[in-house]
Amino acid sequence: MHPLLAEFIGTALLVLLGNGVVANVILNKTKGQNSGLIVIAFGWAIAVFVGVFSVAAYSGAHLNPAVSVALAVAGKFAWAKVPGYVAAQMLGGMAGAFLVWLMYRDHFAQTDCGDTKLAVFCTGPAIRNLTSNLVSEIVATFVLVFGILSMVAPTASLGAVNALPVALLVLGLGVSLGGTTGYAMSPSRDLAPRIMHALLPIPGKRDSDWGYAWVPVVGSLVGGVLAALVHGHIAV
Repeated sequence: MHPLLAEFIGTALLVLLGNGVVANVILNKTKGQNSGLIVIAFGWAIAVFVGVFSVAAYSGAHLNPAVSVALAVAGKFAWAKVPGYVAAQMLGGMAGAFLVWLMYRDHFAQTDCGDTKLAVFCTGPAIRNLTSNLVSEIVATFVLVFGILSMVAPTASLGAVNALPVALLVLGLGVSLGGTTGYAMSPSRDLAPRIMHALLPIPGKRDSDWGYAWVPVVGSLVGGVLAALVHGHIAV
């Protein structure tokens, strides 16, 4: 599989399952309605697990522009490959968001709240303070990328289970740091689905909150770069 196709497919799976669990929890008349943050955190962990083990052998399974940029800063990934990876990840995120809408379109129609419909696609702060929200995204992404850079590949391969550490890392981030902004940590998880929210014919939707959209993008990129710099300094 071509690495760019792999990044597209892996990110699409990630967003389909990750945003899908959000839809299952918060939209009206679903089987999982009101099951809470813990279910969302577990769903996102499984989404990461599936996305990573599906394509890791072909592209390294970055699935996140912040990860690709951070790896390039760390000297572990060629800068020339970053634009293609980012484009594939963003398109994959848009495809995954489209599939979530397709799966839950009847439930979107049964849900009156525009804020709830938006929350299926992208994150938003529990308390809107853009400075604090930016710090939250920087810290969460720092932990994500620092953890990824610190993981050492096992000597004996465990196959798909090799993807488990990063899934557990995302689970921990969700239950520990997800209460402020929803721990986006990735433009392909937040901006790409937000674009689809703006484009899709969702009945009764609100605006896509473009005034907040820069926070998870800037926060994830800054957090990832800082993690790469810190890890590079202490690992020398």
